[in-house]
Amino acid sequence: MNRGQGAAENHYPTMSIQEICRLPVAELAAKDCALFLWVTFPQLQDAMKLFEAWGFTYKTLGFAWVKQNKSGKGFFFWMGYWTRSNVEICLLGIKGHPKRISKSISQLIISPLEQHSKKPDEVRKRIVELFGELPRIELFARQKTSGWDVWGNEVEGSASSRILENAGKGDGNRGICISTQRFDKGKK
Repeated sequence: MNRGQGAAENHYPTMSIQEICRLPVAELAAKDCALFLWVTFPQLQDAMKLFEAWGFTYKTLGFAWVKQNKSGKGFFFWMGYWTRSNVEICLLGIKGHPKRISKSISQLIISPLEQHSKKPDEVRKRIVELFGELPRIELFARQKTSGWDVWGNEVEGSASSRILENAGKGDGNRGICISTQRFDKGKK
């Protein structure tokens, strides 16, 4: 289904929410773990299903990204269903009792758009400030980031690219997951 140039499936393969819910994140996540989940507003209900399927409890908004245009001199506005959209949110869920080490982390991030679906690097920095040097994995990663395991079809040569395929084999526990949503509301 082609829903315009911005539609995710025009840029990369997508999965249905049911397929994403079946990823073995629940068995790979550490006993005390935080999950940061990028979601668009029309997909909030699916995000709550995902938290539950993966064994996490939704807690709050982790980050709100106010998107600037690529020049950084104005704001970017997309079409939206009812109002013209700009903000993309990253929800925070937990499993167990992860410990935060900083109380100074702000939710608000104002930064320019880059390539389609790429999230601001600032988010990863703030997650590390919030929870410290714990094992971390980014699901559906677009790039390798120092200090993070990555999994996704756009990340080449990562030894950790087999983490999810080898669920339950070896030490899969990770302290923090960050997922960039790659589900298509139209797929059932």
